[in-house]
Amino acid sequence: MENSEIIKIVATVMALAVAIIGHEIMHGYMAYRYGDDTAKNAGRLSINPLVHIDPVGTILVPGILFATGAPFLFGWAKPVPIYIREVIRNGGYKGAINVSLAGIYYNFSLAIIASMALKYMDMGTISSYTQYFLVYFVFQTLVYNVVLGFFNLLPIPPLDGSHAVSYFAAWNRWDKVVDFYNAIERYGMVILILVIATPASNYFFAPIRYIINFLAP
Repeated sequence: MENSEIIKIVATVMALAVAIIGHEIMHGYMAYRYGDDTAKNAGRLSINPLVHIDPVGTILVPGILFATGAPFLFGWAKPVPIYIREVIRNGGYKGAINVSLAGIYYNFSLAIIASMALKYMDMGTISSYTQYFLVYFVFQTLVYNVVLGFFNLLPIPPLDGSHAVSYFAAWNRWDKVVDFYNAIERYGMVILILVIATPASNYFFAPIRYIINFLAP
């Protein structure tokens, strides 16, 4: 395997890890800001990637996608434990919404930072493997944070967007919406697989390409 291919693989894996592990840490950190120290006490606010690895989401799924030549990798880290009742007690439903969306805030913020960094990089005169790695890593950081951030916005259980919508509905006493999400929660993964594995995915994920093209120099 050529050195450039090895660099691409390492940069991609690192960018994906930064995206998914940071996403989960931010959920726990936001909950901690609202008085819930469950994640902190469990050692899950650590940046040590080993405590966040999920055998399926962090290793198996990305590995299969890579081996099958998927256009992009996807995965998830071990969910951070959160006691949402404590969050609601201290911050109300607004706090619960912020905890739900904290990982998405992180992903889109990092994507914007990566976009700004790329604009100041001279990609026309790459003269070393180190420079090649840095440029590729920053670009992949942009891509995977957009993918993960947008994907988690989808209002489908168990994604973060569904939790945010459910808490917003509870805040406004839209009981029918809350009941609807409680009813479909057990079928969430089935719905999610159907969305990803059918032509419907072209419509759901079209905005991802637009956002990446807009942010990429």
